[in-house]
Amino acid sequence: MSIPARIKDDLPFLTALRRDLHAHPELGFEEERTAGIAAKLLDEAGIAVHRGLAGTGVVGTLQVGNGTRRIGLRADMDALAMPEIAERPYKSTVPGKMHACGHDGHAAMLLGAARHLAATRNFSGTVHFIFQPAEEGRGGAKRMVEEGLFRLFPCDAVYGLHNMPGLAVDEIAVVEGPQLASSDSWRITFRGVGTHGAKPHLGRDPITAAGTFLSSLQTIVGRVVDPLQPAVVSACFLQAGDAKALNVIPDIVEIGGTARAYSPEVRDQLETEIGRLASGTAAMYGVSADYRFERRIPPVVNDADATSRALAAAGTVFGEKVRRSFPPSTAGDDFAFFAQHAPGCYVWLGNGPAVDGALHHNTAYDFNDEALGYGAAYWVALVEGELKV
Repeated sequence: MSIPARIKDDLPFLTALRRDLHAHPELGFEEERTAGIAAKLLDEAGIAVHRGLAGTGVVGTLQVGNGTRRIGLRADMDALAMPEIAERPYKSTVPGKMHACGHDGHAAMLLGAARHLAATRNFSGTVHFIFQPAEEGRGGAKRMVEEGLFRLFPCDAVYGLHNMPGLAVDEIAVVEGPQLASSDSWRITFRGVGTHGAKPHLGRDPITAAGTFLSSLQTIVGRVVDPLQPAVVSACFLQAGDAKALNVIPDIVEIGGTARAYSPEVRDQLETEIGRLASGTAAMYGVSADYRFERRIPPVVNDADATSRALAAAGTVFGEKVRRSFPPSTAGDDFAFFAQHAPGCYVWLGNGPAVDGALHHNTAYDFNDEALGYGAAYWVALVEGELKV
């Protein structure tokens, strides 16, 4: 494995930085402290700093030599609204907030790479270090794009990285094609006519309609979507009636959930079929259905050329530990919005075993500090390989 000596020497600083970020988590669009630290370290390294995109976003730009190629490297910064249960010296100091997905590590690794590249300047071209707020479902990437990210900082390619529990810290997965699914939300309201629970014939029962809808929902994936095309439809919210009024059939039932796909065609199909099933069920029971499908995050699909360059960089750091085959995730990541504006590649960096089952979004999760050097080295290799002197 090849980690530059300068990065190895910087690891105590990067570890302390990562643990400080972990102890002070901030939710999406609230990353004032985190953004301030990133901006300060970039500025101290001699990197031009722009603040304010999407409120708390930070972009550092380092131009070296006369190379004309420009690339973007992205790290997310936000934490999650959940408590940290596991005890550790750098446990979250903010009740109900924790870095349960490793964005503290992502930010530290990119800062480590920026410090190294600013000191060595062994490339020719422009690299934009993009510190993105609000990845966790709050639309940070989309807002950065809308506010002019690629107009202000044009990129010929853009790259993302995410830690992956289960992969060893000296492993990385770089795979062409779909990596993460689209992440969309849907809501249905069945509207009936409420009545006494002992006299259902005098009303129109939306609860029975909802039960039929829920029991039929998986036929969309099981019988409508091509079985060779992965898809997920899950109902995650259900609200009806009052627990203190168990003899009352309510007027309405509200249901909500998520839909995931890897292709635009299946994404369209899920939107259509959920609505069709809802309206058909409503007609069967003589109630009405209001349906709303919210397109939130497109799928992340790795570009072939960008992936080949990422593979070359990964090989210089990880050698034979580069995985060229790795299953895509049904989770979503709004890096997809960046990859719509420039060819992109999103890779999975090993985070070691999931200690005590602590996967992403688990109250006991922690980023593995042993991965810091590998992640920073990968970013450096990518820049030096793509922007060769």
